[in-house]
Amino acid sequence: MAPNILRAVIFDLGGTLMHESDATQPVNARGDEALTLYLREQGLELNLSTFPLEFRRRLDDYFKQREKDLLETTYSFVLRDVLTHKGYGEVSDQIIREALDRLFAVTQTNWALEEDALAALKKIEADGYRMGLISNAGDDKDVQQLLHKFGLGRFFDFALTSAACSYRKPHPRIFELALSNWYFLPEEAVMIGDNLDADIRGAQNAGLAAIWIKRRAGSRGADQPHVQPDAAVSSLAEIPSALDRLQVR
Repeated sequence: MAPNILRAVIFDLGGTLMHESDATQPVNARGDEALTLYLREQGLELNLSTFPLEFRRRLDDYFKQREKDLLETTYSFVLRDVLTHKGYGEVSDQIIREALDRLFAVTQTNWALEEDALAALKKIEADGYRMGLISNAGDDKDVQQLLHKFGLGRFFDFALTSAACSYRKPHPRIFELALSNWYFLPEEAVMIGDNLDADIRGAQNAGLAAIWIKRRAGSRGADQPHVQPDAAVSSLAEIPSALDRLQVR
């Protein structure tokens, strides 16, 4: 039987195609304050000093759990949960959404597109690969807006978030759902990401090849020596050549 030929490339988003410019915590704090101000404007009696901290603590608690069970907890679920405990269980979905939009309007300004992202995507597209995206994220709209902001959406046949499908990388189900967009076999696709556990181990366990982009990985590689990517690169510009090498293995 002839070997399968790689036909598709699936990208991670944060840490792979884009990166955060400044420290996350102060940016999140400004976003949480904007969210709280909006809710106060809607008549909710929330303490501007304490509610942002309470909301972020609850997010952190849920996010620790999602790393264990690999099931996504959305921002909207957490915000509604916190408000319900405050006695505001009847807040409309529209207000919840608008409050989160105020938060993400702040945090999105902290993301910057990698300088070599567009050129790399254009080259991969010209080489004939289909492309998709999988992102672990607690809000689908936030990811879709970032893709639009950076002009990335046109390259991808789909952009699948854990918020939209409930499963987080490295859960095999999110990779299966991604491949179902094309009806490709796992052996026909390669995952590209910066996280050895979520992106590389997850993809390989689902039967895909995996390329590790390590420039934003920090010390994570040393923490997981048991994970061996099929290829490792330091920039997006190196990916077309890495794909060529994988094709002829």
